[in-house]
Amino acid sequence: MLGYAALGWPVVPGAHPLRHGSRACSCDRLGCPDPGAHPVSPAWHVQATTDPTQLTRWWQREPEANVILPTGRVFDVFDVPLPTGLAALTRIDADEAHSGPVAANGDRVLFYVATRGNPEDEDEWWSCQLDCDPATIDDTPGLRWHCRDSYVLAPPSTLPTGQPVSWLRPPDGRPLPDPLRILDVLAD
Repeated sequence: MLGYAALGWPVVPGAHPLRHGSRACSCDRLGCPDPGAHPVSPAWHVQATTDPTQLTRWWQREPEANVILPTGRVFDVFDVPLPTGLAALTRIDADEAHSGPVAANGDRVLFYVATRGNPEDEDEWWSCQLDCDPATIDDTPGLRWHCRDSYVLAPPSTLPTGQPVSWLRPPDGRPLPDPLRILDVLAD
């Protein structure tokens, strides 16, 4: 969590799976629709922070908490099926281009790209049918674009299967890639 804060990436604690291979979630919500893959607090929008003191306090209180990174602030995330993501990484590597940070999240691959932001003038906001918020995840099985008002589960979080979320290409401090360049590769 502190590594993300050092990058300037806001973090908030997430729920975690109670048992590997089970659908039980630490949030205590009966029938939680997304075990271990959502923020603990409904106020996550305003609680997300880069403050090391607050992050340390949260994870001392709940050391098993998963890591939630809000999108649309510092970065957006393209979330694609595993085969698509791995093929895109192969192409990006062959082109000797910068992929930016890339994470494996179960059967999905997450590409972290520069955000299109949160403009002061809402008329300048260009919406996209690929925009994804947590409530519409099941409706978008292909390419999802996590931007403002969304979030992603980040390493070293644990999925209900017991599998960790892990970096395929960790953040290295370089500027994040242009989303349209990565989208072009993913669309091919």
